[in-house]
Formats: sequence, C-alpha cells, structure tokens
Amino acid sequence: MPKTSARLLALLSLLQARRDWSGELLASRLDVSPRTVRRDVDRLRELGYPIVTTKGPDGGYRLGSGARLPPLLFDDEQAVALAVGLHLAATGGVGVEEAAARALNTVRQVMPSRLRHRVDTLRVTAVERSAAPRVDSGVLVAVSGAVHAREVLRFDYASPPGHDARPPRRVEPHHLVTRAGRWYLVAWDLDRADWRTFRVDRITPRVPTGPRFTRRDLPGGDVAAFVADRFSGGSGGWPCRGEVVLHLPAAEVSPFAGDGVVEELGPDRCRLTLGSWSWPALAAAVGRFDADVEVVGPTGLRDAFARLARRFAEAADGSGEGA
Repeated sequence: MPKTSARLLALLSLLQARRDWSGELLASRLDVSPRTVRRDVDRLRELGYPIVTTKGPDGGYRLGSGARLPPLLFDDEQAVALAVGLHLAATGGVGVEEAAARALNTVRQVMPSRLRHRVDTLRVTAVERSAAPRVDSGVLVAVSGAVHAREVLRFDYASPPGHDARPPRRVEPHHLVTRAGRWYLVAWDLDRADWRTFRVDRITPRVPTGPRFTRRDLPGGDVAAFVADRFSGGSGGWPCRGEVVLHLPAAEVSPFAGDGVVEELGPDRCRLTLGSWSWPALAAAVGRFDADVEVVGPTGLRDAFARLARRFAEAADGSGEGA
C-alpha cells in the first residue's frame, strides 16, 4: 500500500480527472479498501477540498466547488501550461497583466527546479499595437457573464473620433470572440432587429442587466464563419474582388494576404485573389507588396490601377490635381 501522502495525491488526481467516482472504483484504482478511501476523503476535506458524497446504489464521491481555494494538484505538463498561459496573459493587453504576473510568480515559487527551468526559458516581449487597444478585464467579465446568463445587455458604445455620441444600446449577447488581437461581442441588436458585432473596448456596460432571453439561431450556425463574413464585406463577401499575378514567391505573399487566396505559379510568381470595399482600395492593397503586377481582372480593378497611377504621378511632380 502506498504511503498516506502519496495515496492522498493519487486520490485527489482521480477526483480531478472525472466528475463522479464510486467508492468501489476508487478503492480498485488505488488498491486499497473502501474504508481506506473513506478515511482519505475525510483527510482531504480537512485540508480544504470540498468533496461531496452522493447517495444511492450508484453513489460515491465528487470534487465540488468550495468557498475558498484549496491547494491544487498539477502534473508536470499542466504546471508548465499554466505558467505559459499566465506569462502570455501578463503581456496580453486585457487589463490583467499585474494579477497574472503575481500569479505567475506564485506558481513559479512552488515549482520543482526542473520545471522552473523550463518556464524561465520562455521570454515574451509585449509590443504595443495601436490596432489592438486594451480591454478592461471588468468589461470582459461583465459581457461574458451576460452571454452565459442569457440576459439582455445594456451599454454605452463609444463613437469613433469626430462622430456624434451614440445612444445606449440594448442587445441579446450571444458570443464573445477575439479576432486579430481585438475582442468583439456578437449580439442581436433589439433596436435595429439585426445581428451586430461590437468592439468590446468601446463598450461600457450598464447595470443591472435586462431580462433573460431565449437564444436565437446565429445565421449559418457557426460563430467563426459569421465573424469572418462580417469582416469580408458582409453577406455575399466583398463587393469588389479581383485577381492579379505578383512577381513574388507565394511564401512571401501568403503571410500578408489576409483573407485572400494565394496560388503558386512558379518560384518567383504567384496568383493573388483578394477583395475590398472599392476598386481603388483593392488596387492600393495589391500595391503594398512592392512588386511587378499583372492584372488578370476584372476591368474595374484595371481601371483603378490607372486612376491611382495618374494620382501618384501628379503627387510626385507636385501638380496636386486629382484625376
């Protein structure tokens, strides 16, 4: 029979692995008697672990949630994963950096040296990105809570600079998602009777939340596809979509093509199919690759390149006359 301390750790690990255990099954796994299991459960309770006893022929034990946080048990890979997650949270720009750093320091202190060395080899430098503003962690918790409880969310939504203030919004919150470093709320707008996506960094929740609602079916049923569609021109995709051949390797174009499609045509040529809100915007997006371009089509894209060429030429010679 293993020593009591080792047996307690093994019992706790089993209780964390699944929701319900019968006493007989635990005794079999630990190679002890059911009476020993009962004594070990009592010892864990004394240490602060809220273990619930279930009655009946299929009764047994379940690790419940307590009012205070008891000591936790992690295997090596779980401990490293937790430390890495806290390290990333400490540089993630979501308003929990200080708490994550303190939690990481606490976890690191109780790690054995072999694991501490693995964690210490991870070095992450946070680079501020103007395109991804910080989000208050309290707002994230409030919005997520409304999504989970299916309660109508009322909030003030900040207007972009130079725009008039917007009236408060009333929505049925459905999903909290991240895309390209930003947090978004996918919700049914009650005043506009339509699906909307809201940037969470612009949301200021109002309390209390509204009444509970019955969840609606999201168009398409897939939140990832829904959000991707909203950022690719809405229903039906981009209004302007064109095709060009770039004199660059496909491997150099793909990382910067966004939702475009890149097809390799040779070691130094590739085909790029891309969409945008307008033909000039699409031509400008292609021009940023700084390579020779062959326009495959359509005519609208070819004309946009000609207009931009005239404008850029006039800007270069200082005439300043628009085309």
